[in-house]
Amino acid sequence: MSTVTTKDGVEIYYKDWGEGPAVTFSHGWPLNADAWDGQMHFLVRNGFRVVAHDRRGHGRSSQVAWGNDMDGYADDLAAVIEALDLDGVTTVGHSTGGGEVARYLTRHGTGRVAKAVLMSAVPPVMLQSETNPEGLPREVFDGLRRSLVNDRSQFYRDLAVQFYGANRDGADVSQGILDQFWLWSMQSGLINAYDSIKAFSETDFTDELPRIDVPTLVMHGEDDQIVPVKDSARRTARLIPGAEEIYYPGAPHGLTATMQDRVNEDLLAFLRR
Repeated sequence: MSTVTTKDGVEIYYKDWGEGPAVTFSHGWPLNADAWDGQMHFLVRNGFRVVAHDRRGHGRSSQVAWGNDMDGYADDLAAVIEALDLDGVTTVGHSTGGGEVARYLTRHGTGRVAKAVLMSAVPPVMLQSETNPEGLPREVFDGLRRSLVNDRSQFYRDLAVQFYGANRDGADVSQGILDQFWLWSMQSGLINAYDSIKAFSETDFTDELPRIDVPTLVMHGEDDQIVPVKDSARRTARLIPGAEEIYYPGAPHGLTATMQDRVNEDLLAFLRR
């Protein structure tokens, strides 16, 4: 099994497929690198090298009680990029992974990075506050914590329905897609998934986003029930200089699965520009 060990002693699993310009993938909560298989398989066949890792506490990486925050996540991504000596990378992040990518770019710099993609991503900040009145109330995230601790298996089954928009009229989401969400989620450590709620909901990237100095694509579903588009992607695109935007009418949070072909083509077009 391919792993790198971070400076704080965490073993991070990664997979590395193909040859060509490198693309890294940072997954959403509470999943793992396998959530990107549809994009990775497609890009390998279009001449790219693709690398995805399991965030600390998720999938096949070490379940540790420290570093379960955006700095720790960004450092994990940096450890993989540096261990594989990747240059000219396009960093792609979905949901919490989008925050991970943003923090990597501002914490570690863009010396190794050519482009960035923030997909259904949590920045600028999800939590409602005086400075972010359109955010989600703290009670929403406290409810996630309670459900996670009380019955995480059922919680993940219920969350999958919203994640992929299976509760919408006319939705065509297979049971297999819902089942794999549950499987991936159950591979995350309880403490890691719990602590990550604070990381993805309370981390404020507002002052960081204007410092991103590489071409950036913002992609988001307009019917995202997990990270509402109005208070995330549309604000992010205004804060990142020159950011490109693609919005998908009616698309859910998990659009990498429900709109895989279209997302893949849009991603490929951005990589080739």
